[in-house]
Amino acid sequence: MRSLKHIAAPLAAFALPFTHGIRIIQSNDDGWAEGNLRVLNDALNAMGHQVVLSAPAENQSGRGSLDRDPQPRKDPCMYDSCPANSGPVGSNATRPDLNWVNSYPATSARYGIDSIGPKLWSGAKPELVVTGPNVGSNLWLVDWVSGTVGAACYAAHDAGIPAIAFSGANTETHPWNTPASLESAVFAEISANITQSIIDAGEPYLPKDVFLNVNMPKIVAGGSCSKASDVKYVLSRITSGIISPPDVNWCGGRRLPSELHVHQSTPCSVSISVGDASDKTTADADAQQKVLDKLKPLLSCL
Repeated sequence: MRSLKHIAAPLAAFALPFTHGIRIIQSNDDGWAEGNLRVLNDALNAMGHQVVLSAPAENQSGRGSLDRDPQPRKDPCMYDSCPANSGPVGSNATRPDLNWVNSYPATSARYGIDSIGPKLWSGAKPELVVTGPNVGSNLWLVDWVSGTVGAACYAAHDAGIPAIAFSGANTETHPWNTPASLESAVFAEISANITQSIIDAGEPYLPKDVFLNVNMPKIVAGGSCSKASDVKYVLSRITSGIISPPDVNWCGGRRLPSELHVHQSTPCSVSISVGDASDKTTADADAQQKVLDKLKPLLSCL
C-alpha cells in the first residue's frame, strides 16, 4: 500500500483528522488498483473518515449503470493486484477496507453499500458514496455511459445514499503501487475539499435522489493549473438547458453554465453539476439551491 509520504505535500492540509468522520463507500470505473482512486482513499482516511473501497477488479469504463452479480475471476486483477482464480470478490491481504468486485461499477457500489461496508462497520450503512476520481472527464453526453457516474447514480437513486462522482481531465493511468502522480494528488485534494465541505454543511448531505457530477481540469506541472489552489469552483448544469425550466438564481441569472461550457471557456475551473440520479440529467432549481447553500463559500462565477 502506498505510504502517505508520497502525497504529504499536496495533502498537508489533511494531516490531522477532522472531528466529524463519517462512513464512506468509495468506487470508480477504472478499477480498484488505479492511482487516482487510491490517492483519494489515502486523503479521506487521513481526514478521519471510515472509508471502504469497493471497486471493479479491472477497468470497466463506459459501462454506465450496468449491474450484474460478480463471477469468479480466471485472470489476475489489473496491475496484478490480485492472483488468478481469486473468486468473484476479494480484498487486500492486509487491508480489508480495500476491496475488488469482479463486475461493473454499479455492482461494486452495490456490494460495498449492502455487504462489504456493513460487515466492517458492525452492520452500519454508509453515509456517503464517493466515486472516482475518474481517469478522464465525464461531461454532458458522456455522463450517460460513465461507470463512475453510474455507480454514483446507483447509490443516490437505488440505495438512497448521497453520492458524488469525481472526474479529472488527465487521461494517464497510474498503478496503485507507484508514487502518486501530480494530477492524482491535486485531484485528491480538490475532491477531499468538496467532500468535506458537503459533510461540514450537515445532514442531509444532498437532496434525495441527487448526485453531484464534479469535473476537474487538466493538471500540468509548471503550468497555470498545477495545484489545487489554482482552480475556481463553478456551479454548473449537465446539459445546456435551452428549453429547461429556470435554474437557481446565481451569478446574476437563472441559467447555470453547462459543465462543457465551463471547461471550454475557463480551463482551470472545477465544474459542479447537480444531477438527477434517476436519469442523469440536471436536477431542478430546488435541489440546486440546497447544494448552493452548502457550497456557496467555495463557488465563483464565470
